[in-house]
Amino acid sequence: MGKKALVAMSGGVDSSVAAALMKERGYDCIGVTMKLYEKEGGGTCRVGSCCTAEDAEDARQAASVLGIPYYVFNFTGDFEREVIRRFAEIYLKGGTPNPCIDCNRYMKHRRLYQRARELGFDSIATGHYARVSFDAGRGRWLLKKARNAAKDQSYVLYFLSQEQLSHSVFPLGEFETKEEVRELAEKLHFLNARKRDSQDICFVMEGDYGDFLESYLGRSFPPGNFVDEEGRILGRHRGIVRYTIGQRKGLGLSLEAPMYVYEKDLLKNEVYLTRGEKLYQKELIADDFNWILYDPSEIKGAIPVTAKSRYRAKEVPAEAELLPDGRVRVRFQEPERAPAIGQAIVLYEGENVVGGGTIQSIS
Repeated sequence: MGKKALVAMSGGVDSSVAAALMKERGYDCIGVTMKLYEKEGGGTCRVGSCCTAEDAEDARQAASVLGIPYYVFNFTGDFEREVIRRFAEIYLKGGTPNPCIDCNRYMKHRRLYQRARELGFDSIATGHYARVSFDAGRGRWLLKKARNAAKDQSYVLYFLSQEQLSHSVFPLGEFETKEEVRELAEKLHFLNARKRDSQDICFVMEGDYGDFLESYLGRSFPPGNFVDEEGRILGRHRGIVRYTIGQRKGLGLSLEAPMYVYEKDLLKNEVYLTRGEKLYQKELIADDFNWILYDPSEIKGAIPVTAKSRYRAKEVPAEAELLPDGRVRVRFQEPERAPAIGQAIVLYEGENVVGGGTIQSIS
């Protein structure tokens, strides 16, 4: 029996080319777009996100060119529960959520993966820029950075289990540039060959995160005080959920020098600003940690790593220590700028992902 692959097709050029490469490798493929969000009273995802009606049509066109079956799976209920609800809960706790990681974790690589297995497919392929390999010496599947460092997406895949890695294929991981992908799409006559990459969160359709949360939760978030490091009131904020750690723009204040959000107190309804010093932290604790390069039983004492505390952050030298309760302490060699509770911390050894988890506390 031949190899079979379910290809997650978002409508973008990356996933379309991934489908083409899987077919070229001899896989019996189907293309699938996940319908994730639909606004009450009508309307789909916002322009610039990854799940508009136009995206589905672009995915359908690419599948037609390739001659592979194409389906749309309705996962709106799962998306509301696993992504939108988590997004709201983390904001309500004062954290900074990462819904794109949750979407990859709970939708693409859990819900869609389960559907693929139910349908008898060996593998699930996506357009992510990352690589998977098996290390026979370690007896473990490894997640590696993409060849294209500028597009590497290993950070958003840190949660993949050994089983999931063994059935995951990322065909774009070996490409050196995005232009190579677009040129291949043009040769295949895909309509999305020059389509811009998606940027926005799909379910925040109008306004900002605060507007969405007020609508979703059916409650308002009252104004409160901006406070500096010395306890002086600098002005009024528009609701505490509208601000994230490290934010500088959009504060609505007239200040002599740039200031940044470094902390929020939900009980006092205060947002604390700094000129920069208090943004830098020496260590953090992460929970829900997934080890990839090592089995946890192999970890003895602190291990040297490089760490990313945000998707766009640079890797910085650090050391990681497995705590008795399964959480992981990460100490940065130099204080790191604006790590935020709720974001992912991902650890690396060279091109290999050591593992990652969710930031629980910072000090």
